[in-house]
Amino acid sequence: MRDVREVMRLYREGGQAVREIARLSGIARSTVREMIARFERSGLAWPVPPDIADAELERRLYGAPGVKPGRRKQPEPDWSVVARELKRKHVTLQVLWEEYVAEHPDGYRYSRFCDLFRRWEGRLPLTMRQSHGGGEKLFVDYAGDTVPVVDRRTGEVRPAHLFVAVMGGSSLSFACATWTEQLGDWIEAHNAAFAFFGGAPQLLVPDNAKVAVIKACRYDPMVNRSYTDMARHYGTAVLPARPRRPRDKAKVEACVGIVERWLLGRLRNRIFYSLAEVNAAVAACMADLNEARVLRQYGKTRRQLFEEVDAPNLKPLPAEPWAHAEWKRCRVGLDYHIAIERHHYSVPCRFARREVEARITARTVEVFLGSERIAVHMRGSGNGRHTTIPEHMPSSHRRYGDWTPAKIREEAQRIGPMLSLLVEKIIESRPHPEQGYRSCLGIIGLAKRFGPERLEAAALRALEIQARNYPSVKSILEKGLDRIPAPKSPEREPILHTNIRGSRYYH
Repeated sequence: MRDVREVMRLYREGGQAVREIARLSGIARSTVREMIARFERSGLAWPVPPDIADAELERRLYGAPGVKPGRRKQPEPDWSVVARELKRKHVTLQVLWEEYVAEHPDGYRYSRFCDLFRRWEGRLPLTMRQSHGGGEKLFVDYAGDTVPVVDRRTGEVRPAHLFVAVMGGSSLSFACATWTEQLGDWIEAHNAAFAFFGGAPQLLVPDNAKVAVIKACRYDPMVNRSYTDMARHYGTAVLPARPRRPRDKAKVEACVGIVERWLLGRLRNRIFYSLAEVNAAVAACMADLNEARVLRQYGKTRRQLFEEVDAPNLKPLPAEPWAHAEWKRCRVGLDYHIAIERHHYSVPCRFARREVEARITARTVEVFLGSERIAVHMRGSGNGRHTTIPEHMPSSHRRYGDWTPAKIREEAQRIGPMLSLLVEKIIESRPHPEQGYRSCLGIIGLAKRFGPERLEAAALRALEIQARNYPSVKSILEKGLDRIPAPKSPEREPILHTNIRGSRYYH
């Protein structure tokens, strides 16, 4: 109301014309005329009494905010609903005003609608200004929009997702494209970001996506174990933003907006045929953003500010980047194996039926019970087969598993040639050789009970009577037939009888 008091002083005390008052005060002539007219209608005396404050003077001259004197108040929209709808994609004030006018034809015009909403926004909860120390926080997120990639052979279009990382101190930004937003691509994008910045921050600040946080909580979120292991490898920690609090990571939200409006806008007319082409184009655009554009509030580029503020405070990178590993809960079967991607891996047999955790990398599979590593294997292909370490087997299974066809023949030969010949006869007599292995094992095992000499003699007797199975050999030994020579068949005398014609009859 300082302008009103000044205009009325020039008008009443100075006797200046409206044109001159407008020139001296820097106010439009129409506004000067309106001020004078409103003051005259208000009935106030000049000079204005000192007990009338500016707010009271404004109320007497202009009435309630947004309401012109002599006119009824227009239908008021629910500004909270307007603010909520504006958060949705592709919704603007123009769209919401058109919906408002359709419901209230005599309502506010578009410019007044926007003014009142902006004024209502001023009554929203205040936003705390955040300050981030050098190298303290790295904000990470995925952009909402994707980049289409065309397959040269099939013409299929596949979306590439944009990962964005921003340093809190300097706003130096990094972006790269990945095929998915799954854990593997999430970890690899972090590796690329750390390599780009040349170090690791004190804290990583993601949102509450499942790839980073298993269970969101305002006070004690449960972070993905693989993500935690990666952070520990780089000497940093994970501090997820609070659920439904995007202002906790306003840096990356702003950068994502820049990426979507500026980077994607530049690439919208380009056709990409591989993920490498997308990343090359993204890197070129981000280099322009970081090194060519000067931040007005600092008078420096993001890269210059990074070298000054963030770079000296980053933690050095380890010798090797983090190798991505996934964790999977498994239950050990009765065969003391766990199944991972259609391949079975053994664990010590004493852990059968126990619930364990498997750490899966591109090359290895490690099995943990609590914090104890109980097994480690080279990763196999998902072919339905199994990888078994002999030390994991029970002693009985190990003995059986050690028996191979070559070893069976070798053991039989060691006992004697008759047993070796019998074993070969048994294997040959079966439709499939493996059908005879168990019978051979049983026969060889009889040497412990009856001795090698008797078993060799029993094998000879079995060959003579054409016995080809375990029960027959066992019966020979139990009945002591191995000690009795097999009877020779007597020569048969010719049969003489009148009814027998003989060989001459036919000649």
